Amino acid sequence: MIKAEKYAKAVISKEIPAPKYVKLQCQKFLEILKNKENKNNKYFVDLNLLERLEKALKVLIMPRGLKAGETIYECSCGYQWLFYTSVLCMVHKDNPQKRKYETAILEIGRKNFKTFTIATVFVLLFLLEPKFSKMFSVSPDGSLSREVKTAIEEILKSSPLVYLKDGTPRFKILRDYIKFKLNENQYFPLNYSTSRMDGKLPNVFLADEVGALPISYAIEAMRSGQLNILNKLGCIISTKYPTANNPFEDEVKYAKQVLDGVLEDETLFALLYEPDKIEDWSTDDLILKQANPVALEIPEIWEDLLKKRAKAIAMENARENFLTKHCNIICSSQGIETFVDIKNVQNCRVNKIDWQGREVYLGVDLSISNDNTAVAMVSEDNGKILAESICFIPEGRLEEKSQFEKVDYKLFVKTKKCIACGNKTIDYGTVEDFVFGIEKKYGVAIRAIGFDRFNAMSSAQKWSKEYRTVEIRQHSDTLHPTSKLLYGKIVNGEFEYEKNTLLEINFENARCTYDTNMNRYVHKKKSSGKVDMVVALINAVYLLQQDIIFEDPNLTYAI
Repeated sequence: MIKAEKYAKAVISKEIPAPKYVKLQCQKFLEILKNKENKNNKYFVDLNLLERLEKALKVLIMPRGLKAGETIYECSCGYQWLFYTSVLCMVHKDNPQKRKYETAILEIGRKNFKTFTIATVFVLLFLLEPKFSKMFSVSPDGSLSREVKTAIEEILKSSPLVYLKDGTPRFKILRDYIKFKLNENQYFPLNYSTSRMDGKLPNVFLADEVGALPISYAIEAMRSGQLNILNKLGCIISTKYPTANNPFEDEVKYAKQVLDGVLEDETLFALLYEPDKIEDWSTDDLILKQANPVALEIPEIWEDLLKKRAKAIAMENARENFLTKHCNIICSSQGIETFVDIKNVQNCRVNKIDWQGREVYLGVDLSISNDNTAVAMVSEDNGKILAESICFIPEGRLEEKSQFEKVDYKLFVKTKKCIACGNKTIDYGTVEDFVFGIEKKYGVAIRAIGFDRFNAMSSAQKWSKEYRTVEIRQHSDTLHPTSKLLYGKIVNGEFEYEKNTLLEINFENARCTYDTNMNRYVHKKKSSGKVDMVVALINAVYLLQQDIIFEDPNLTYAI
């Protein structure tokens, strides 16, 4: 059994306490190993390449730290073996020269050897990559970028069997770059810039401490330079940072959607060591264990973490740094949680819903004119909630929104789960006509339409000429019972919807918060992306709840 497989199995069996998304990545790794003989399996672990990698690690020496002088092979932790094996040795079955993964994301607590891990990858790639390959690192400032270079230098100079040949250095180490003389492969540490990184041609790049980058320009510039590279690789690593609005959180969000199966991207590998729960950080050891995998293997690091936690409890000014850097918890996210696990939502997916002859309730979320809008429809069937939700976006911003939000809106327009209308702004007339046409399109009878007065008064007045319209107060004391009901129906499998990946993305983005009375509700501003389809759905479920469950025939409760 290879070391990466041993680690992955220990994670899946819960022998090692790992967070949800690490388990999902381990599961994917084990599935590829298990099905290596299956003709339909496109990938396999190249054991010959892994053996070469292991031989190299056996002659690379730890330059400093608790295990200075030992080989990196002996010192590597479980997550590092999974990273090395997956990123460097998992290849295409029909072209073993091409690696499976093009992006590797590592979210992990401070002092878990994340920079050293990538430095080791660069040293290995000096030896393994084809002639004239170029590697780059970029960080929020030059000193951080040079830390990677320093780590590479220290590994090389501590490893005479790699660094020297007949007493002569095989690597040229200068201030601005490192070159492996045998194959002319080069590594360059770059100073951060917002405009001078285009034109590079990186086989491999590292973006370090991405959570501190103000914008994603550096990452996108590196990716743009890799278009004609066969074995392109981008390593994106960071701890959490106090703000949730940074390029790393965008990358993490995308990785979660891929691991959850909401989006498909077979070129992405991600180890996201952020705790599943963030409450009780001061007493729950599991939070520390899930954010710091190295601490589970090195007792000295675990003891140091316990001391830092005790200090953070006693000293409020030390708390933010401890939570973000050692627990991977964004301080502002305390009291915020995911609305519902996306796996529970996906378990409710059905092939077909027969809407013919049903009474339905509509929920509408009309946002500002240049943003997403949604219309949702629900009905009750023997205790189950049947649902449909459609998104509307400005047609003139289709390409822009697809790139910025990393959502393929063109695909969803083709599958008719999204309607592009207007130019740079939403055409409210299209939304209004869609609502007027629902009865004929689905063969249903509309009982009522629920809306938020923000941006919706004009449309609601038009709908009110034919249907009962109800203004729903968008507040926790109003929406808490509905949020609780919808959550319970989904978790208990009493919710059905036809395949709608865009709705699933909205569910995954949805975050809940609590008010002073501990009422739980979806908070748009604190969610991690677009949630219009979920908000519209909650408005529709609100009407159904009042009419069917609370039996309020006049629907006057929300005005």
